[in-house]
Amino acid sequence: MTTQPVKSRLPGLLLLAAVLVLLALMPLMVNNYWLRIATGALMWAGLACSWNILGGYAGYINFGHSAFFGLGAYVTAFLMNDPFGLPFLVTVPAGMLVTAVFAVIIGAPTLRLRGAYFAIATWAFAEVLIQFASAMDFTGGIGGIGLPPYLNERFFYFAMLGAAALTYLLTWLLFERSRFGLKVKALRDHEPAAEAMGINTALVKLQTFVLSAVTASVFGAIFAYWVTFINPKSVFGGDITDQMVVMVLLGGLGSLWGPAIGGVALFVVNRLMWMYWGDTAFYIALLGAAIVLVVLFLPNGIAGLFSGRRSNALEKAAGKLVGRVDEGERP
Repeated sequence: MTTQPVKSRLPGLLLLAAVLVLLALMPLMVNNYWLRIATGALMWAGLACSWNILGGYAGYINFGHSAFFGLGAYVTAFLMNDPFGLPFLVTVPAGMLVTAVFAVIIGAPTLRLRGAYFAIATWAFAEVLIQFASAMDFTGGIGGIGLPPYLNERFFYFAMLGAAALTYLLTWLLFERSRFGLKVKALRDHEPAAEAMGINTALVKLQTFVLSAVTASVFGAIFAYWVTFINPKSVFGGDITDQMVVMVLLGGLGSLWGPAIGGVALFVVNRLMWMYWGDTAFYIALLGAAIVLVVLFLPNGIAGLFSGRRSNALEKAAGKLVGRVDEGERP
């Protein structure tokens, strides 16, 4: 009775272990060009997961998620330059703290909204930060701000790998294996019913919002140090959030591994298009086509294909069991 669930999970665990080993050995298998592509793929997989925390598990569509990515990037750039000159590893928790404060300030009032109203409010917040960063001298204005260069591709690869792995581990522990995750899914499915059951939905939503924002800020910090130069459009731009949304929808909204599938797939396609055609303008049209195809044929994303198979198998097993009980047999 206790060994069957372990056996059923064994193929998935073996696949996960193989992927982790492959990712750990990646720097030994590819040159720096492909290692940069792998680093970017890990970043987008992690960003998609951070957006999915709020958009997928809680059901609040955030069109301003790039604001938190940009906050992490700018805090790192600001603290690593004069007059502070702090080391990178110190700036990451500082960016997380600043982002958490902003998330509480913004989330407390906006999470009272739902649907399009919440989406517009978060989009407006990101636009405000773009204008603010473009107008202030200490951010470098429109011209942007540089960071001290560190030419070590392996460092940034493992930094992105570690951040992505921790993001998915945290998501799995909190939203797939804890009571907190059940509360979040309950308010997503029916918020009034969740409140009637005694769940403090306002607090749960705010906690989820802050967690989603803080994880995005970590990737923003690593990205800024990696590319050594940022400007308001490159880290606060709406296209950053748009790509996260499409990646999650393609992979599977509200699933654990869906964001990783969608994030890696779309980023690799983007880089291949740039490699062979020297232009990614067609990528925007590809994003639109991906949204249409997902809505029409894959409403649960690519990950839904596999979960659907498991659900069908469970339904068949349950049907057989019910039939045997109806016939008077003992299960």
